[in-house]
Amino acid sequence: MCLAIPGEIVEITGSDPLTRMARVRFGGVIREASLAYVPDAKPGDYVLVHAGFALQTVDEEEARRTLELLEQLGQAAGEENGP
Repeated sequence: MCLAIPGEIVEITGSDPLTRMARVRFGGVIREASLAYVPDAKPGDYVLVHAGFALQTVDEEEARRTLELLEQLGQAAGEENGP
């Protein structure tokens, strides 16, 4: 099973479709991701990122819902494991 995390593109470098990279914001963390699979992505777009690759674009509402669900899962796991 794979898990892709939504993030917002804040900056893009490169012009070659195969080597374009983006700085993607995941909450307060910014990471690099390849845009090879989403050549039309632009700053401000939300993308699903797995293993350093943006796999598809999603709308902001979907990204926020997914992030909220992931946060709830993390809290539930923490409660399950105790203090």
